[in-house]
Formats: sequence, C-alpha cells, structure tokens
Amino acid sequence: MTEITAAMVKELREKSGAGMMDCKKALAENNGDMEAAIDWLRAKGIAKADKKSGRTAAEGLIGISSAGTKAVVVEVNSETDFVARNDAFQDLVRGVAQVALSTDGSVEAVGAATYPASGKSVTDTIKDAIATIGENMSLRRSALLSVEDGVVATYIHNAAADNLGKLGVLVALKSTGNKDALNAIGRQIAMHVAATAPLAIRAEEVDAAVAEREKNVFIEQARESGKPDAIIEKMVEGRMRKFFEEVALLSQAFVINPDLTVGAAVKEAEKEVGAPIEVTGMVRLLLGEGVEKEESDFAAEVAAAAKG
Repeated sequence: MTEITAAMVKELREKSGAGMMDCKKALAENNGDMEAAIDWLRAKGIAKADKKSGRTAAEGLIGISSAGTKAVVVEVNSETDFVARNDAFQDLVRGVAQVALSTDGSVEAVGAATYPASGKSVTDTIKDAIATIGENMSLRRSALLSVEDGVVATYIHNAAADNLGKLGVLVALKSTGNKDALNAIGRQIAMHVAATAPLAIRAEEVDAAVAEREKNVFIEQARESGKPDAIIEKMVEGRMRKFFEEVALLSQAFVINPDLTVGAAVKEAEKEVGAPIEVTGMVRLLLGEGVEKEESDFAAEVAAAAKG
C-alpha cells in the first residue's frame, strides 16, 4: 500500500479542486495513483472534467510564420514575462518561426536548422541570447501544417506584436477555390479553435485512450444511479455522443454563429469559396501549457537568507 503524503493530497487538491478529505480518500482508494484518483473524484461528481491538470508557469512567446501553402507555430520559453516584452527576444522568436518554415516543423529539426543572422544553429543562437539577455530560454514546441492546394490560416490571440502572442493557432484547409475567401473562413475557424481547444477535427480521430478513459468515468457515474445494466449502457452511449460532439471540431457549435456547427459553417463557406473545402489539420499552442509553476515560500527564502 502506497503511503499517502500531505504533498500528494495537496497536488490532487490543486489538480481537481476537491476538498482535502475527498482527495485523501481518492488517493487511498487508488493506491496513490494521481490520474486514477482524479477519475475517481470525477465519477463521484466531486471533481470537474475541465479542471486543469496543472498550472501553467512558463513565460515567453508563441510565434507564427507563413508562406504560400504552409505555416508554422513555435513556442520559445523564457523565465519572466518581462523578457517576453524585450525587443531582442521578440526578434529572436520571429526569427525562429521564420527558420522553422524551412524544416519539417519538429523541435529537433528547428533546433538544428541554421539561423541566418548568426550563421549558427537555432539551438546555439538561443544559447548565445541567454548570455546577452541574461535569462534562461528554450525552444519548447513547434509544429508545421501544409496543403497542396488551399491555405493554412493563422491566428494569434491577444497579439503582443506582429505574429507573436501567448496563444497561436494554425488551421489547414484544402480547396481549389478562392484563396481570399478560404483564408477568411480559415481565420474564423482558427479563432474558434483558440476559444474551444478541440481534441480532434472529427469524432473518429479523438485519441482512443482519451475516449476510453471518459467512457469509464461515465460508466462509474451511471452505476451510481443504481439503474439496470441495459439502462446504464444507453446512458453511457448518450453521454459519449455528447462528449464527441463537444470535443470534435466539426461537430462543435461555431463560436462565430452558434446556430451552425463548424462543419455546417464550412459547408456554407463553400458557396463563397466556389469549391469543396476539407479541414485537413489544426494546431493550437498555448504558452506554458502543461508546465507546472515551481512555487516558492517567500518567508522561508527570507529566513534562509537571514541565516547566512
């Protein structure tokens, strides 16, 4: 039996928003497994499904660059938001995004690519910038989308400067139609993706492990009702249909016009574009996503400093 520590209870409280005693019981029931404990709390209706699994902490910028039928989004982290507002850092992120266009978009390829202004690799250029700017920095994530014919629309939410911000989205649309009209609907869909963070474009593309985990939670919740297995099965089927509608892009209510799903809005746009449209890819990068902040006890720091 795994020992349930105060630190584990604290972590689960932060992740789930549940009370201390509920968290302690959830961990005890699941032998200290954090993810299983979260699912247990959700099944009991104690924790919310949309509670974040960790607090974002990394600062820095998301940068976007596009050319022709492709676009790329990169995340370059810094230690403080102050540095993210530095012109030199912003120029660096823009430059990294521009270089990323000539690669396959993977972090490894972008890091190894030559940064024209320095003649060194992107990784080494960032290392040099650390010495100049005086703060640790790193290329954390990057992704590239392209289409043979069509557009890759881009969107930066609350832009800090041109093509720079804390949330960046790419949406790839394949179509032989009018590119200006195509880019207009693509940008609207990118804004929608920024707002709703869909898990996949279509229901069948949702990660099987994620869907299975959700189904198990629904089964446990349905069993709490005490209804017969046949009724439980129908309840779970209904909840899974709703789950897929809520997390798959094309079945979501379009934030620009909630009377339409995104899929229906794409169909409507085909009239103006003058040709069929297929959504072939999407990327959404939120700065610091999944990175937990290292908390410091300021009073303890002062006490430690006073001791010498």
